Amino acid sequence: MSHRFTSQIEVAGPAGERYDEILTPAALAFIARLDNEFAGRRRELLDERRLRREKLASGDEVLDFRPETRWIRNDDSWQVAPAAPGLEDRRVEITGPTDRKMTVNALNSGAKVWLADFEDATSPTWSNIVGGQLNLFDAIRRDIDFTTESGKRYTICDNPATIVVRPRGWHLVEKHLRIDGRPVSASLVDFGLYLFHNARQLLARGSGPYFYLPKLENHLEARLWNDVFRLAQQELGIPQGTIRATVLIETISAAFEMDEILFELREHAAGLNAGRWDYIFSIIKNFGDAGADFVLPDRAEVTMTAPFMRAYTELLVRTCHKRGAHAIGGMAAFIPSKDPEANALAFEKVRQDKEREARDGFDGSWVAHPGLVPVCREVFDDVLGGWPNQLGRTREDVSVTAEDLLNVASAGGEVTEKGVRANINVALRYVDSWLRGTGAAAIFGLMEDAATAEIARAQVWQWIRNGTKLDDGTAVTESLVRTMLDEELASVRADLGPEAKLDDAREIFVETALGEKLPNFLTTGAYARYLTDLV
Repeated sequence: MSHRFTSQIEVAGPAGERYDEILTPAALAFIARLDNEFAGRRRELLDERRLRREKLASGDEVLDFRPETRWIRNDDSWQVAPAAPGLEDRRVEITGPTDRKMTVNALNSGAKVWLADFEDATSPTWSNIVGGQLNLFDAIRRDIDFTTESGKRYTICDNPATIVVRPRGWHLVEKHLRIDGRPVSASLVDFGLYLFHNARQLLARGSGPYFYLPKLENHLEARLWNDVFRLAQQELGIPQGTIRATVLIETISAAFEMDEILFELREHAAGLNAGRWDYIFSIIKNFGDAGADFVLPDRAEVTMTAPFMRAYTELLVRTCHKRGAHAIGGMAAFIPSKDPEANALAFEKVRQDKEREARDGFDGSWVAHPGLVPVCREVFDDVLGGWPNQLGRTREDVSVTAEDLLNVASAGGEVTEKGVRANINVALRYVDSWLRGTGAAAIFGLMEDAATAEIARAQVWQWIRNGTKLDDGTAVTESLVRTMLDEELASVRADLGPEAKLDDAREIFVETALGEKLPNFLTTGAYARYLTDLV
């Protein structure tokens, strides 16, 4: 097809069935309005990210709580908006991509909330992005079903989960939509299309347009989102404060600005979430060159009970409940199998993890599979009783310092050959899946997303950069990793067969894990090279 120009936006992606229902002239004009207003600020904030990371790496800046915003942290009077309809009780949230099967299964799972994910759990092919919007459009109108290969048909139940959409992060663009030749912010595409088509329908059903905001690094990025919300509500003629947003605290810099982030979004804020892999990935990005004190052990050993992770999660609960916001816990990524023994062990680990979160005061937590919803719900039912949340537990006993948050060495543990190989193997498998259009991949009994590949390749880079010694005394070098890479590649190829895109996956791994510098995200370059359908 030839390129189409609508309301300043050039639609460069190929057409598909029903795409015209989502890519309407009015919807595209709405996105153009948002992007024209905020594109400059977005670029400035991304430049500031890069400069700050350089300053941290060089030692010109020390990460700490901002002195200029101390007044926000010390002012006990302000609170976020009261919980919106459908967000009062968030004891179980299920996450997953917006494909048709997941949409039906997630809404029917028994979870209170479905995080409909356009970000880490979605491979951002053009068909996935537009198709995902169509699935949400249909689901909100109760006009969606799914039929299995055996012919069994599933429709949405009478009491589905509340939908909370996670748009892609500020660092990403949508190359299939352009204004004056430049790609539009992927954040604004995902947010704008969903809000434009569904806000009034959701309000009519007694709910609202709700969002998860990923990978924010400071309160100025939250302020940008708040200004986007204000303009969007004004343009659509819906009341200010209709939109509600939960922010993922998944960068180390954002951990120092939780109060400030809630303050900037206070008329729209619904809570904060404690992400795990992206948070650790962020620590490596900022302190990968900072020496042995910041070198992390095998990925499997970096648990939420490590003191520096405990400091982060307890500070999150304390901050949220002080401000009347919900605190949402991390992911249980286990996928139930046909092995009852393996299931019993895994379910017990999930239960222990959720019990820790519930005891700490979290109001709810994430699961990746409908089979885990009952476990998570039972744990939070036991703690909550008849209450919808734990906002009354203000955790005034918690006191966290900058040193606590940066005490990465408290993770302890070792780096092993098994750990290095596991990172290489899982990264190859995940990137192959992502290149083939699947962003939530079942790998070795866990549901993995893009954050998995990021932490896996970042750890390998960090170990090489620091000449980290394995538990047997062998130094991790580029040469050693390349040997392991070839061996793991052969093993994965034997498992996945000739259709796998493993040569491309290997190239992406080499570029993002074995270079002199650590690229900010592997997905940005890989998206531009492999996932665009420009015609």
